[in-house]
Amino acid sequence: MRPWSQWTLPGETAWRRDPEPFVADEYIERLAWRTPGGGSRGGVEAFDPKRLLEEFVNHIQELQVMDERIQRRVEKLEQQCQKEAKEFAKKVQELQKSNQVAFQHFQELDEHISYVATKVCHLGDQLEGVNTPRQRAVEAQKLMKYFNEFLDGELKSDVFTNSEKIKEAADIIQKLHLIAQELPFDRFSEVKSKIASKYHDLECQLIQEFTNAQRRGEISRMREVAAVLLHFKGYSHCVDVYIKQCQEGAFLRNDIFEDAAILCQRVNKQVGEIFSSPETVLAKLIQNIFEVKLQSYVKDQLEEHKKSDAEQYLKNLYELYTRTTNLSSKLMEFNLGTDKQTFLSKLIKSIFISYLENYIEVEIGYLKSRSAVILQRYYDSKNHQKRSIGTGGIQDLKERIRQRTNLPLGPSIDTHGETFLSQEVVVNLLQETKQAFERCHRLSDPSDLPKNAFRIFSMLVEFLCIEHIDYALETGLAGIPSSDSKSANLYFLDVVHQANTIFHLFDKQFNDHLMPLISSSPKLSECLQKKKDIIEQMEVKLDMGIDRTLNCMIGQMKHILAAEQKKTDFKPEDENNVLIQYTNACVKVCGYVRKQVEKIRKSMDGKNVDTVLMELGVRFHRLIYEHLQQYSYSCMGGMLAICDVAEYRKCAKDFKIPLVLQLFDTLHALCNLLVVAPDNLKQVCSGEQLANLDKNILHSFVQLRADYRSARLARHFS
Repeated sequence: MRPWSQWTLPGETAWRRDPEPFVADEYIERLAWRTPGGGSRGGVEAFDPKRLLEEFVNHIQELQVMDERIQRRVEKLEQQCQKEAKEFAKKVQELQKSNQVAFQHFQELDEHISYVATKVCHLGDQLEGVNTPRQRAVEAQKLMKYFNEFLDGELKSDVFTNSEKIKEAADIIQKLHLIAQELPFDRFSEVKSKIASKYHDLECQLIQEFTNAQRRGEISRMREVAAVLLHFKGYSHCVDVYIKQCQEGAFLRNDIFEDAAILCQRVNKQVGEIFSSPETVLAKLIQNIFEVKLQSYVKDQLEEHKKSDAEQYLKNLYELYTRTTNLSSKLMEFNLGTDKQTFLSKLIKSIFISYLENYIEVEIGYLKSRSAVILQRYYDSKNHQKRSIGTGGIQDLKERIRQRTNLPLGPSIDTHGETFLSQEVVVNLLQETKQAFERCHRLSDPSDLPKNAFRIFSMLVEFLCIEHIDYALETGLAGIPSSDSKSANLYFLDVVHQANTIFHLFDKQFNDHLMPLISSSPKLSECLQKKKDIIEQMEVKLDMGIDRTLNCMIGQMKHILAAEQKKTDFKPEDENNVLIQYTNACVKVCGYVRKQVEKIRKSMDGKNVDTVLMELGVRFHRLIYEHLQQYSYSCMGGMLAICDVAEYRKCAKDFKIPLVLQLFDTLHALCNLLVVAPDNLKQVCSGEQLANLDKNILHSFVQLRADYRSARLARHFS
């Protein structure tokens, strides 16, 4: 709430105007404050209620007077407002009447204008009906006048003699030429000949004028002349001249494809300003470039190597076709008519059809000869003459016998550790095939693509898988010595290692480059089956070679044991003077086994490592088991046997195969039967490791003890 001192009393001048409403309490409080004796009792003057009452009575009278005065003023303003409202209403009524009159006049005027316009249109139609025949008659009269000049043989009109009026002359001669076509030849042959001659002359002049304007770069003049020539028969010749001249100086660089793209881009910006149908002109230019420039260039590039150098021919064909299709893709941005895709495809086909028809034959022939050269060059570098691997009934019979009996049929070959597998050869063959797949994808018709890709894949299988890998496997199998050979170079594991690496490369190319070409065709199942068959065929030979190699390893161990193990090792003459911890035979066998385990790990991958190591471990265990069965053991000899088996078991841990380690643990437990006290034999046999073994096996080991014949031992074990 604002201070009460700001309210204005009667007789006072307001020091500011305030829009807030009047508050009676504040007003009275202010009045009491200004009246002497009307303040609070604690003030300067004593409170005087009579004086304050008198002041209130006087002030009320003043307010009544003021109220009467204001009321009279309000009544006066109300009367004035009512008077002005009546006057304003009267004025609005008068304006409405005037507006209605103006609107009626406007309607009348609009009807009159419509009537006049109708009359004018009708009159215009009548005038046009009269003027059109008149104009035609005038034009016919002019044409008859010009026709008479041709009849007289002398052209006098300025339109024919003034070179600057060639446009008007062209229009006239074009019409006369049409009229002359309808005239009988016998009566008007001479005049028809003159008109045709003049028609031809003007046409040549216009074409020459267009040519000169093009050389000067005058686009507006070219557009003007082209518009005149549009109705002449030589219009197409005008387009030909334009196409010929715009190519002058356009192919000065070595890159004809880039030059063609730049030329078409430049012409595309220009033809719209010159010709009425720019898409037709641009399409004709592109057709000319393809059929003349590109076709000639492609022929020169390909015919040079077609018969002499198949590799360069295929490379050039692939590059030229690729660059031509890329150029076609750039030209697709331009307006060439309705079906520009078909138009450009036909142009490309017209250039390359003679080369693409027999492309795959050239590709297969080159791939075959190139692959043969790569292989022969490799074998020549090894001074190796490939031996023929027989086929037919006898060879198949040998193969079946070898697979079932694991016997080497035929003489063993000494390859001096050579695997006859080369990653360089494989990479070269795969690279050649990869390029062939790329060319096949680009150059083959979509309907022939799966079939052509399959033929290339067949070449890869023939030379990589059969001529190289399969030959190396056959040679490696023939080079594996018999299991009773005293010294053998077991290099077949190297063959396995390299063959696995090659298989991965072969499979990668199959998935990366062949699959996209045949994935949606019936050839997919055929390729997968062919790949499966060749891999299974090689896996059989790999399994056979690994099996025979493991036999050779076991044979080598047998020779070591036979040469190094002595009967006195396990029945020493002096039982109290044995210092060695394990026999020399055990040391050499374990050393040999560790080398073979390491070699297997390097040669195999994945689960094959565990599979081969488990097979070797089982055979190794069988060998040691059978070897221990050959001797008789004294107490100290039994201890030496236990030490040997402990060393064999330590060697078996390198296999990291639980089954192998378990077998040697059991063998170690069996060897305890050689040294245990007779009274404890039954307890040992019923132990955790021996409880599940056949009693005959336990008995066979107990029989190896030197003291087995004693009645006490036999009684305890019975």
